[in-house]
Amino acid sequence: MENALPSHLEQRLVSHLQTLYPHVDASELARNCLTRFHLDPNTESPRPHTNIWDQSDIMLITYADTLRAKDEPPLETLQKFVKSKLSDSISAVHLLPFFPYSSDDGFSVMDYTTVNPASGNWDHVSKIAEDFKVMGDLVINHCSSRSMWFENFKAGVDPGSKFFYEADPNADLSAVVRPRTSPLLREVQTKNGEKHVWCTFSHDQIDLNFENPEVLLEFLGIIRLYLEKGIRWFRLDAVAFLWKIPGTTSINLPQTHEIIRLLRLMIEHYAPDAVIITETNIPNQENLTYFGNANEAHLIYNFSLPPLLINSLVTGNCSHLKQWLMSMPPAQQGTTYLNFIASHDGIGLRPTEGLLSEWELETLINTMKRFGGKLSSRTTPQGDAKPYEINISLWNALSGSAQQGPDQWQFARFLCAAGVMMALEGVPAFYIHSLFGTENDLERVDNTGHFRSINRHIWDMEDLQHVLNTPTHHQKVFQSITKLTQIRRAQQAFHPNATQYVLHMGENLFAFWRQSLDRRQSLFAVYNMTDQPQHFNLSELNLIATDDWTDLITEQVYEDRLGKVTLMPYQFVWLTNKKGKLKTS
Repeated sequence: MENALPSHLEQRLVSHLQTLYPHVDASELARNCLTRFHLDPNTESPRPHTNIWDQSDIMLITYADTLRAKDEPPLETLQKFVKSKLSDSISAVHLLPFFPYSSDDGFSVMDYTTVNPASGNWDHVSKIAEDFKVMGDLVINHCSSRSMWFENFKAGVDPGSKFFYEADPNADLSAVVRPRTSPLLREVQTKNGEKHVWCTFSHDQIDLNFENPEVLLEFLGIIRLYLEKGIRWFRLDAVAFLWKIPGTTSINLPQTHEIIRLLRLMIEHYAPDAVIITETNIPNQENLTYFGNANEAHLIYNFSLPPLLINSLVTGNCSHLKQWLMSMPPAQQGTTYLNFIASHDGIGLRPTEGLLSEWELETLINTMKRFGGKLSSRTTPQGDAKPYEINISLWNALSGSAQQGPDQWQFARFLCAAGVMMALEGVPAFYIHSLFGTENDLERVDNTGHFRSINRHIWDMEDLQHVLNTPTHHQKVFQSITKLTQIRRAQQAFHPNATQYVLHMGENLFAFWRQSLDRRQSLFAVYNMTDQPQHFNLSELNLIATDDWTDLITEQVYEDRLGKVTLMPYQFVWLTNKKGKLKTS
């Protein structure tokens, strides 16, 4: 009996595998991939260019244990909080790595298949997935030096004996691009002698060797487990560094893009509603390549947004922000941007390369230091230390201006930043501390010795409930931002793929126009980026004369199409001709 012809899925899979592993039987490897993923080769392909999101999608970024209550697993505490307080504000929860780990607050994973007992268990994760889309981290570039895999590597047994990337210490590795100042190679004594393993990030984070197809198969099994537990959005952590070739930069290599296309193929055939997001903290033009031809990442992080937006708000000049936004291509249907202005890491500076001058970058760094921030560096291929990221809480980052220092406009500036992020093309994502206006945690920095801890505060639930229920800036921030999220979620013009055009209104006013996919709703977003009142005439917006125009923020109706509008410091308007109604949960 003749073997059946390979299915369309198998043929596509074989094509990817032949590119990655030319010396391996790609057909047999494809069958192993499908078996490891428990995927029927005759599974129907998902419809391309489908938007698996709409304007109601807003993400929360949080660690599993950011909220802690007495005698309760932190994941259970988090689940109760998001369901009771954020059901009308968010649709998705990004759980930062919640696995057993040895360092880097979770990103040095010891076991990809279990939940850190200190945070809870898989049932807690699945419980959150009942009410929200859950994004999980696939820490795919490296794992912990204390993992079973690395112990097996040192002992020369499987699984793990060939899982890690080894390099010749005498090879020319001067071109390698990486985000740290530590030595690239770590010397390790193994059963088979002395080895030098590749460590892009730290000597506790050993880079995996995807030249070995067994590593790919292992991760397919891990992804399948996550899908079974309810995870549908996948953040590919540090994926730009995945493939290494000595003598090259070992970043953004063609094989890395091929791996992403392969993972996308497998994941979306199992779950057509699944989403892949690439975490690539690199210059803007390089970042854009991770869309591929709408066959790699569904979403890419808008890494240039945080530094450019913060720079605009502290200098009062939005020229660079506007120029950058004008250069951003509209995402194809079925792809979009993930917009954020704060995260568990710092404000990345590599995405400002080619966008801010050295003097402007230095001014931004000095301003953030003035507001209590710290500076982390990386090593260039020439061996020089170069600024890599600013570590600071968003609340402190927006506490004043570069010219005057701290001032009375901190809250208005903070809310303005949130208003910009929520109105732009793409899906907005709030780091949990941005919902509360959490300050710099300098005590945590002292305790851990790591600058990133400044924005990784742990909230005791009694303390959090107290500040949210009393007249504090935490309460004001939480109430104001959740109100804005509810307004945003009702507007079809804020669909992640709705049309967007930048408006030219000078260097002090940042403005753009959005139009819903059905062209029924137009929305003009205009922001005062300065600490002084600014004025503009409605005639500059070309409002349709036959429509009624309302500001969604204040609910003020503008009947005079030629009238003058005054915006107070950091005030903004969302002017629309068609108010959307929020769907109640």
